Amino acid sequence: MKKPDIHEHTSSLILKSNRVAIYYIAALALGTLLGLVANEEIYGAATFIGTIFTRLFSFVAVPVIALALVSTLAKLGTSRKSGAIFGHTIFYTLLTTVISAVVALTLYVTLAPENVPSDIAGTAMVPESLQEESYLHHILSVIPSNILQPFVSGNVLSVLIVAALFGFAIAAQPEGRRKELMISLVFAGQDLLFTLIRWLIAVLPLGVIAFTTQLVHELGHGVQLGGLATYFTVVIGANLTQLLVVLPLLLLLRGINPLRIFRGMAPALMLALFSKSSAGTLPVTISCAEDNLRVDRRVSRFVLPICTTINMNGCAAFILATSLYLMQNAGVTLDATTLLTWIVIATVAAIGNAGVPMGCYFMTLSLVSSMGVPVQLMGVILPVYAVIDMIETSLNVWSDSCVCNIVNKDLGPSLGEEA
Repeated sequence: MKKPDIHEHTSSLILKSNRVAIYYIAALALGTLLGLVANEEIYGAATFIGTIFTRLFSFVAVPVIALALVSTLAKLGTSRKSGAIFGHTIFYTLLTTVISAVVALTLYVTLAPENVPSDIAGTAMVPESLQEESYLHHILSVIPSNILQPFVSGNVLSVLIVAALFGFAIAAQPEGRRKELMISLVFAGQDLLFTLIRWLIAVLPLGVIAFTTQLVHELGHGVQLGGLATYFTVVIGANLTQLLVVLPLLLLLRGINPLRIFRGMAPALMLALFSKSSAGTLPVTISCAEDNLRVDRRVSRFVLPICTTINMNGCAAFILATSLYLMQNAGVTLDATTLLTWIVIATVAAIGNAGVPMGCYFMTLSLVSSMGVPVQLMGVILPVYAVIDMIETSLNVWSDSCVCNIVNKDLGPSLGEEA
């Protein structure tokens, strides 16, 4: 059988993604037109459709997050790869993710985006209960009292705790048919949810039309969104700084030429940009690492699947900046303790995020709403999120590639010849 040509496969996916991009551009144009001519009936319909999409996002977010973490931890237990490889992978994943969150926080504090005016969706005042809660109370609230509570309440941090426990428990099971069945059920659940997400994304241009109509209508009524533009600058600037400065410097510090790695991984980075799915790009990422950069396949096939799920530099920046911006607009005081705490929360949340299109959007939506912060502003962010998602996914795959090549340089020679 003829081996599929990776370049033909990549070109086919990029052409398909270009068609999707045209649909989004058309949706933005139609939404803009409707927003310019919108009366109360059109605006009401756009608000109704936008609310439906926001609820659908919340519906799929929590189970996707849970199964992504369970499947990752459960799969680790089936491998007998070197503990050193795993340790290096986790170290560099945490390092790059924390740095990404810190870069986003630095830009957020420096640029200080202003609040969106109160007459646009998503700026309701913070609930009294949230104002009164201490951090210790919030930490206590994420410890679930029963297995269903986190999923019913949509508390993402509680879901991460439950998912981690189940993942480690499956990994600890003795090898055999029962363990294989448990892992198969988890992956089957993921396939089912990813199908739902694909359906949702297929009709997402309708949501973009609705949200754009709302946004343009508000602009037409004198709403100034300068603060929102600054917020977008924070998110995109943090991603580009991590992609073009931080990660190349890390490679140089480890004695690796970043230009060589970039050239070798170019097909995967290009596909990630258009597909907006690091998980969907994974086969191309592995092929580029092994064929173009001669990474030991025992390293690439262990490190890259793990990184695809837990190494989310772009998500850490988006989650931190977006969560802080929503909290700021809701009236929460962003003191030093809050800012430092959110570096940790954004890092943990990014690690638990699924490597699928709009995964960071789903995660942020659930994370902030579980804290009682109004999330309607996420609808205003959505029309621009397509561009953010493209940059984020490319950053995630670039970070995965950097971690893989660093681990290969550090430990590849010590693995010896393959049997």
